[in-house]
Amino acid sequence: MEYYFAFAAVALLLINLISLAIAAWRLSPLGTPAPVISDRPAVSIVIPARGIENFTALTLTHAFKLDWPHYELIFCVAEERDPIVARIEEAMAAHPEIRARILVGDDRISANPKLNNCVKGWRAAANDWVILADSNVLMPADYVEHLMSARRGDTGLVCSTPLGSRPNGFWAETECAFLNGHQARWQYVGEALGFGFAQGKSMLWYKPMLDAEGGIDALAAEIAEDAAATKLVNRLGRKVHLVSSPFEQPLGRRNLGEIWARQSRWARLRRVTFPVYFAPEILLGVVPPLTLGTAAAVIADISPVAPAAAILATIYLPELGLAVAKSWPVSLRLCFAMMVRDILMPAIWLRSWIGGSFEWRGNTMTIGTDSSELNQPSVA
Repeated sequence: MEYYFAFAAVALLLINLISLAIAAWRLSPLGTPAPVISDRPAVSIVIPARGIENFTALTLTHAFKLDWPHYELIFCVAEERDPIVARIEEAMAAHPEIRARILVGDDRISANPKLNNCVKGWRAAANDWVILADSNVLMPADYVEHLMSARRGDTGLVCSTPLGSRPNGFWAETECAFLNGHQARWQYVGEALGFGFAQGKSMLWYKPMLDAEGGIDALAAEIAEDAAATKLVNRLGRKVHLVSSPFEQPLGRRNLGEIWARQSRWARLRRVTFPVYFAPEILLGVVPPLTLGTAAAVIADISPVAPAAAILATIYLPELGLAVAKSWPVSLRLCFAMMVRDILMPAIWLRSWIGGSFEWRGNTMTIGTDSSELNQPSVA
């Protein structure tokens, strides 16, 4: 029996190392300039916004300073009294050279409040190329170049995962561990293996293509717009491709409750929209190989200390190396943050199989396999 446990532990460790190698090959260090491209069409950037966030002033400033010849910014807000409106107006006044506008209203086409908020922006977009970008994305000056240069002959959609940055405190570093070393890594592994999944943080669409399939309303087919986008693109025989250098999501302070709520919601969305791919997630992280390896040692009447130490080193040292190589946030607390992340992951996986409602930026949502509901007024 101990041989089976030991073999399973080694297999999981090898999979982990292979995934890190793929991520190291596929990802460029943070801040890597985008490739120079000659095709620079006009672009509409639709940004759903709600409330003031930790880095609102910074993300707004960056949005108005993109190195792209022709682009427009369309800010979508569900409620006119939202305090973000005044901040956007200040940014617009400071950058009159950039075409920008604010659209207010709530188009209830789905149980997804962010998608509902984007509808008016999509319909108002003046250009064939449209980027749907979350308000907390820190856009580099070459933001559009990164997205445009990732296109290939079979591309149906270009996306970027969020890269956690500027953490303030241990729990923010734990969120970095979730976003960077775990989620971004496996997102790129999926793309490398031909199973690219869309990510809603930044999505570059060719508007005529999506309009031919029903427009932005087609993304209401799933509770998560990125899941609907993935299935739509695959149905068209095309691929979802990722930028080589993901865009930052500056975090600031976080607490355990916020991380639990966010990760549980995302896990529930993955479980409902892609159950076959979600189920094996229970095997990720340090807990499964550590449990199997120590069990094998105990059964074989060997001290589990050395095997456990070897497993921990094999899991975390390469991930730390990846973070250093890609210029991601690294500190003395990061290794402990990764351990806490891996302890939380099985509980989050189990939570995703249990029914109930979730809070999403002030909205109470019920996410189910057959149907999902938005129980409060939609504000993205």
